[in-house]
Amino acid sequence: MPLHTMIGEPWPDYGLLDSGNGRKLERYGRFRFVRPEPQALWSPAAADWQADAEFVPGADEEGGGQWRFHQPVPREGWPLAWDDVRFTAQATPFRHLGFFPDMAPVWRWMRERLHGLDAPDMLNLFGYTGVGTLALAARGARVVHVDASKKSVEAARANARLSGLADAPVRWLVDDAAKFAAREVRRDRRYHGILLDPPKYGRGPEGEVWRLEEDLPGLIASCRALLGPESRFLFLTVYAVRMSALAIGEMLRQACAGLPGTVECGELGVREEARGLVLPTAIWARWSNHREMS
Repeated sequence: MPLHTMIGEPWPDYGLLDSGNGRKLERYGRFRFVRPEPQALWSPAAADWQADAEFVPGADEEGGGQWRFHQPVPREGWPLAWDDVRFTAQATPFRHLGFFPDMAPVWRWMRERLHGLDAPDMLNLFGYTGVGTLALAARGARVVHVDASKKSVEAARANARLSGLADAPVRWLVDDAAKFAAREVRRDRRYHGILLDPPKYGRGPEGEVWRLEEDLPGLIASCRALLGPESRFLFLTVYAVRMSALAIGEMLRQACAGLPGTVECGELGVREEARGLVLPTAIWARWSNHREMS
C-alpha cells in the first residue's frame, strides 16, 4: 500500500513559522506561540524566536505543563477563520489552541467528496470544537457531531454561531463515541461520510475508558457497518502513538472489504513558512468511494 502525504499550507490566520530543536513557532492570527514538537529533530531557521506565549511541558509522562505568557493574550480567546468557517482560538491547558490546523487538508478533501450530493449525512466522532463539522455543514451537509467533553461541544456550538451556522442541521451530542457508533449500527443507520479523530487515551461522559490501541479496531468495525454503497468516505487520523500508517491502512482495508472504492494511508504534515520543509504531525488512513464521484 503506497504512502501519501497530505500537507497543510499556510493560510491568512495560521502558519507554521519555524521549527527545530523539539519546538515549533506558529502564528494564530495576530499572536505567536511556541509549543513542544518532538518531530522537529532538525535545527530551526532562526536562533531567536519572538512569541507571545510558550507552552512549557511538565516533567511527567501524562502530558502536563503550563503556558508562560510574555505578552497579553486574550484568555477567553480570539476569532480566526479557515475558508468560510469562523471559530475561536484559545490557549488551552492541554497545549492546544482550540483547533488542529494540520487538519485543514482533510477538511478540504472531505468537501471535495460531497460533490453531487444533496444534503449528505455525515458523522464526526471525537469532534472536539467542531471546525471539521462546520467545514461540512457550510457545504450543505447534515452532520452528527459527537464528543465526550461537554465543554468541547459547547465550544463547537459557539463556533457554529460565529460562523453563521447556528441553524445548520447539526446534532451536537455529548456522548461516548464507541457507544454511540454501536447504537447507530443497531439502528441500521448509514452515513455518506465519517470522520474519526480519536485521542490516544480518553474518558467518556460516564467514565468510559478509551485506549486507542485496544478500542480502535472495534470502533472501525462499527463505522464500517455504517457505510453502504452510496457512502463516500471514512477518514481516520491518529496522533501521538507508536503506530504505522501502513498498520492502520491495512486494518481499514480489511474492515472495508466488500465496499467499492479504495483504501489509502499516509502522513499529515504542515509546511513551514521559513524554509518550506514539512513538519509531520499525524498518520492517517482513509477509504473513499471514487466510483460514486461525479
